[in-house]
Amino acid sequence: MDVFLAILGTICIIIGVLGSLLPILPGPPISYAGVLLLHFTQYAQYSTRFLILFAVLTAVVAVLDYVIPIWGTRKFGGSKYGTWGATIGVVVGIFMGPVGMIVGPFIGAVVGEMIYGKKSNEAFRAGLGSFIGFITGTLMKIVLSVILAFHFFKALGTAIF
Repeated sequence: MDVFLAILGTICIIIGVLGSLLPILPGPPISYAGVLLLHFTQYAQYSTRFLILFAVLTAVVAVLDYVIPIWGTRKFGGSKYGTWGATIGVVVGIFMGPVGMIVGPFIGAVVGEMIYGKKSNEAFRAGLGSFIGFITGTLMKIVLSVILAFHFFKALGTAIF
């Protein structure tokens, strides 16, 4: 059973790190699930403090991932149209590969603001805010998922070797 949980945990860690880059998958929660799975094996026993700390960090990053792009769009003068455009841009961008995922929120926010009736320079500014928010959220998710992956593989490697 321990081997099965360790393999399942490894899969969760890998999907979690990839999910930090793909907006469809919730990367850090999946990575945290991988750490929890390993905790329930003989290979690793994380402290309660460690598990609670990373559970809180995972929840905070998951919430901020949705809030920061909206805040960025609004902070740079965007409206609800820009926010919705950025959200649609993320979804459409997924199907266009890595470049689409990066520029999708920006283009979506700009188009949304132009539909709302803003001038191109105002729309561009809102798009920039959305882009900065998206990048910030993505970086937070990557950092947390990589930290969780590090602890996972460190514990697993120590137990096996």
